[in-house]
Amino acid sequence: MDPRARPFRSVLYIPASKARALEKARTLPADAIIFDLEDAVAPEEKRAARDLLAEALREGGYGARFLIVRVNGLDSEWGADDVAAMRGVGADAILLPKVETTAQLDALGDAIPGVGLWAMIETPRGVLNAPALAAHPRVGGFVMGTNDLAKELGCRTRSDRLALIASLSQCLLAARAHGIVAIDGVYNAFRHEEGLWAECEQGRDLGFDGKSLIHPDQIAIANATFAPTSEEIELSRRQIAAFDEARKRGLGIAVVDGRIVENLHIVTARKTLAKAAAIAQLEAVS
Repeated sequence: MDPRARPFRSVLYIPASKARALEKARTLPADAIIFDLEDAVAPEEKRAARDLLAEALREGGYGARFLIVRVNGLDSEWGADDVAAMRGVGADAILLPKVETTAQLDALGDAIPGVGLWAMIETPRGVLNAPALAAHPRVGGFVMGTNDLAKELGCRTRSDRLALIASLSQCLLAARAHGIVAIDGVYNAFRHEEGLWAECEQGRDLGFDGKSLIHPDQIAIANATFAPTSEEIELSRRQIAAFDEARKRGLGIAVVDGRIVENLHIVTARKTLAKAAAIAQLEAVS
């Protein structure tokens, strides 16, 4: 199944060491969950968090949410055990941090067959190698690690993310060229709604499928921003109807609201309606 055929508007990080958070995630309206065994878990809690998460995933109850586990790097003392513990527990994908080479993905794939692989892109080398990483046959998605990337670039933090746009665009191009999901990085000031709206809108306008989130309070804004608006849905329907009528009259174009509508616009319109339908279906069963 095409991984982009389902919504990924909101992708929420959940610390795997927190039993209460794992339970609450079953009720949150996020499209996807990243259960984090890496940055969100202290070294002394890694083993217990791994066991707690495996038990929670086996128990289930997460509905139609797409379940991703971010393991520690395979070059760390915890990575191999993380991956081994996630075999057969019901995760949809394993997310590997700081991916830079296809060899890293090969190693992860060998360690856990039959599960999708996702890649965190958070270093300059990862960005430069994004086309090869996106082409890997097991990779279903990219998650942008914008905090680490900004640190590695040594760039200034700006509300418009000017210094990150080239990197975001490079990874987005690679993802689109190979048909995989692309998730924008986190917005750190989780109490600042205006800033989150602006950054979600920027990511949406660039072409990302959704936003990675660090707090449940961010879900509603991401879900609203990355969903088709009622105006977009209505326009899509009118474009399709007008184009169908034009084709019946032997014409290759139609006009809607004073604008030319060609087949390429109809492709976009149908994708908009399909996305709206997928969101409605997901929300009905979550």
